[in-house]
Amino acid sequence: MKFSVSRDALLRPLQLVAGVVEKRQTLPALANVLVVLDGTKLSLTGTDLEVEVIGRVNLDAPGVDGEITVPAKKFLDICRSLPDGSIIEFLYADQKVTVKSGRSRFTLSTLPASEFPAIELGDNDLSFRCEQGEIKRLIERTSFAMAQQDVRYYLNGMLWELHEDALRVVATDGHRLAMCTRPVNIALPGEVKQAILPRKGVIELARLLSEAEKSVEIIVGNNHIRAVTESFIFTSKLVDGKFPDYERVLPRNGDKIVIGNREDLRQAFARTSILSNEKYRGVRFVLTEGLVTITANNPEQEEAEEQVMVDYQGSPIEVGFNVSYLQDVANVISSESLRITLADSNSSALIEEPDNGDSLYVVMPMRL
Repeated sequence: MKFSVSRDALLRPLQLVAGVVEKRQTLPALANVLVVLDGTKLSLTGTDLEVEVIGRVNLDAPGVDGEITVPAKKFLDICRSLPDGSIIEFLYADQKVTVKSGRSRFTLSTLPASEFPAIELGDNDLSFRCEQGEIKRLIERTSFAMAQQDVRYYLNGMLWELHEDALRVVATDGHRLAMCTRPVNIALPGEVKQAILPRKGVIELARLLSEAEKSVEIIVGNNHIRAVTESFIFTSKLVDGKFPDYERVLPRNGDKIVIGNREDLRQAFARTSILSNEKYRGVRFVLTEGLVTITANNPEQEEAEEQVMVDYQGSPIEVGFNVSYLQDVANVISSESLRITLADSNSSALIEEPDNGDSLYVVMPMRL
C-alpha cells in the first residue's frame, strides 16, 4: 500500500476521525485509525464501538491500493508537526508503515485491518437530505438540556422525531426541556419515527457539521443513525430505550405572559448567579406590573438583586428557578426578546421567542 497526499488535505479529516478514538480502550485496534486506499479515494476511520467517523480525501494521483490500521494519536501528531504545504508519503510494507515528508521519516507499528471493528447498518432505514446548517441548528438549540450521567440512560441523549416534512429534536434532564422543530423534506411511510442519539454522538455530529450550506444525507435505522457528506460519514448506535412523553410536560394553561429584552434578562441572570447558592443555583423571580425583580442569596448571607423592565400586565407572582437553566436558554435564543409564560408559582415556565420561533423551552420551578 502506497500513496502521497498533501498535509493540508489529510489533517482536517484525520482530526475529525481521531476525535472519536477513545483514550482508554479495551481493544488495541480501537486506538488505531483504519487507512483504506481505493484508487484515488482515501478513507480514514475511527471508532469507539458506539460512534464511527470516516473521513474522506481525494488524492491527486492513484497509489497502490490496500488497507491497514495505524496508531491514531501518533499519526495525527506527526501530521500536525509537519510544516504547512508539505507532501506526506505513506508506505506500508513488512507489517510497518513509513511516513515520510522532506527530511522527516517515521516508522509506525500496525494492526491488520481485519481486527478493526465495523458498524453495520440494518434494514428498514429511512433517509432524507437537508442542509448541514439545519441539523447543526437543531443540535445547538437543544443539546445543553441533555442529561450528563443520569441513571435514566435514555435522558443522556437527544430524541430525534421524524414527522412528515419536519424534524423535531428534544432534550431533557428531568428539570428542564429543550425542543426545536425545523421543516425538512421527509417522506414517511407510516407513523412518526423516533430515535435517541447518545450524548457522544450528538457532540461529535455537531463538531463535524462545519459547512452549513452543503447538504447532508441522514439515514435513520432501528439501531443506528448515519450522516453522509462529501467529506465524512458519521455513524452512531442509538440508545435502546423509550424517551418520556415530552408533550405531557409542555405547560398548556399559562395565562401570565412576560415579554422582556433577551440581552437585559441574560445579563441580569448572569449577575445574580454570582451570589446564588453554588449547589442549588436558585433565584427568586418576582413579577409585578411592568417589572421583574430577580434576587439571589447564599449561605454566607450575601444577596444580589436585579430589576428589569418587562411587558407584563397580570397580578403579582413569585417563583423560584435554577438560574443556570435560565442562562442556558437566554444564551441559545437569538431573537431580541424572550416570552415567558407562567400559570402560578408552582408551575413550569414556558420560554420561547415571541415571533413564532422554531424552539421552545420548559424550566421547572424550585422551592426556595
